[in-house]
Amino acid sequence: MPFHCSLAVDQTPPAVTTPCASARRPGPQPPPPPPSATTHTRPVRRDPQRPSSASRSGDRNEGRSGSAMFEGTQRRHHRRTDGRVVRFAVAFVAITAFYGRFTRVIGFEPDFLFPLENVTIAQGRDAIFTCVVNNIGGNRVAWIKADTKAILAIHEHVITNNERLSVTHNDYNTWTLNVRTVRREDRGTYMCQVNTDPMKSQSAFLEVVIPPDIVYEETSGDMMIPEGGSAKLVCKARGYPEPKILWKREDGGDIIVRTGNAIKTKMTSVEGESLLLSKVTRSEMGAYLCIAANGVPPSVSKRLMLHVHFHPLVQVPNQLVGAPQKTDITLQCYVEASPKSINYWTRESGEMIISNDKYNMTELTVSYYSAQMKLTIRKLKKSDLGGYKCISKNSIGEAEGNIRVYEMNLTKPRTLSEDEEDNAINTFNSEEDDYENRNTGRNSSSNAPSFKDQSHRLHRSSSNMIRCIYLVLLMPVLTLIKN
Repeated sequence: MPFHCSLAVDQTPPAVTTPCASARRPGPQPPPPPPSATTHTRPVRRDPQRPSSASRSGDRNEGRSGSAMFEGTQRRHHRRTDGRVVRFAVAFVAITAFYGRFTRVIGFEPDFLFPLENVTIAQGRDAIFTCVVNNIGGNRVAWIKADTKAILAIHEHVITNNERLSVTHNDYNTWTLNVRTVRREDRGTYMCQVNTDPMKSQSAFLEVVIPPDIVYEETSGDMMIPEGGSAKLVCKARGYPEPKILWKREDGGDIIVRTGNAIKTKMTSVEGESLLLSKVTRSEMGAYLCIAANGVPPSVSKRLMLHVHFHPLVQVPNQLVGAPQKTDITLQCYVEASPKSINYWTRESGEMIISNDKYNMTELTVSYYSAQMKLTIRKLKKSDLGGYKCISKNSIGEAEGNIRVYEMNLTKPRTLSEDEEDNAINTFNSEEDDYENRNTGRNSSSNAPSFKDQSHRLHRSSSNMIRCIYLVLLMPVLTLIKN
C-alpha cells in the first residue's frame, strides 16, 4: 500500500511539514503542542483612507505638549551615556589592576626618586611641590591635603574648586603642584600619592610665614613729660612667627633703665613690648625706635619722640671779653630749653639787637634741647663797650646770661738803639772798675806791687770775656725785639 503523506488540520495553527516527513523520520514522534487559546482570524484589510487606532489616539492627544516625548528621549540618552561611563570605568579599573599585577610580577613597581621637600614661604608668594615617580606605568598620581583629607588633583586634572591651584606634568616622571599667592589657611601637610596596591605616598609640610607689621592702634605715639617724671612706651606687632620687639635710641645713645633699688643701668637695646623710663632727665630726650622682627624680611620699625620739658638754662663760657678798637669780637652763650625756646640778644640797657652791618647773630643747634648763640660785633668802638645779655624764653620760663665788653690796649715793647747799648756797656764797665779799685786798695801791701798789677789784669781779662758772652747771648733777643 503506497505511503501517503497527509496534513492533519485541527484547531491549532497549521504546522509546516515536508512531504513524507513521517516516512523519513521513523520512530516515536514528539507529542503535539498543546492547543492554543487563540484562534486564527483572517487578517483585516485596512482602508488606507480610514485612520488607524494609533492615529485616532494621536488625534485625541493633539492638545498635549511634546515636552514629555523630549524628556523621554533625554532620559534614554543619559542612560546610554551613563552606561558608557560605567563600562569605561570598569575597563580602566580592570586594566589598571591587570597592569599592577603585571608590574609586580616582572618587578617594575612605581617608586619615588626624590623625597618631597618641605616648603616655607611668605604669605602672598607662590609655593611649589615637586613629586618624581619612576615606573608609573598605568598608575596615576594624586595630590591630597592630608589634614583635611581633600583630594586636590589627580594626574593632570585639578579636582578641588580652588583657582589658585594648578598641576603640571613636566616629563614622563615629574608632577608639580603649584599653589599661587599662598594664604595662611594653605598651611598644612601635602601628600603625593600613587594608586598602587598597597598605596604609596610621600608627604611634605607647607609653612606659611607672615612678615611683621606694627599695630599702630595699640602702639604709643610721641610723648611729652616733665623732667624727673616717668614714661611708658608701648609697641605692638603682628606676624607669624610672633615678632620680637627691640627698643633702641635713634642717635645710638644708651637707654637708662632704673630699678626700684635706685640702680641705674645703661643698655644699648631693650627687648619687650613696653619700655619703662623713670626719673627721666633731659639727656634721655630724643627719638626711640621700636623694631619688630620675626626672621621673615623685611623688619619694620616705628619712631617715637620723647620730649622732656624743663626751664631754660643759659651758660656763658666767658663773661668778660676784651678787644682793641676797630676789630671784630664774638660773644657766645649756650642755651638748654624744652619746649624749644626763643633766643635773642640785648644791650645792658634792654635795647634789643637785630642783625645788620654792625651785628651778626647766629644760632647753632647742638641737640634736641641745646643750642649755641653767637653775637659778632664788627669794628669795635667805644660806643660798643659795656654789657650784653643773651636771653632764652619758652612756655615754662626764661633765663639770661650777662657778658661785659671792654677795650684792650696792645703796646709794643721799647727797643734800645746802638748808642744806648754802648752807654749801657760803658756804665757797666765803670761800675765794675770802681768795685775792683775799692777791693784792691783794701787788700794791698807794700811788698807785693807786682802781684797787685797781675791780679788786676787777670780780673780785667775775665770781665771782658764775660761781657763778650753777655753780648753774644743778648744779640738774638734784641734782633727779635726790633722785628
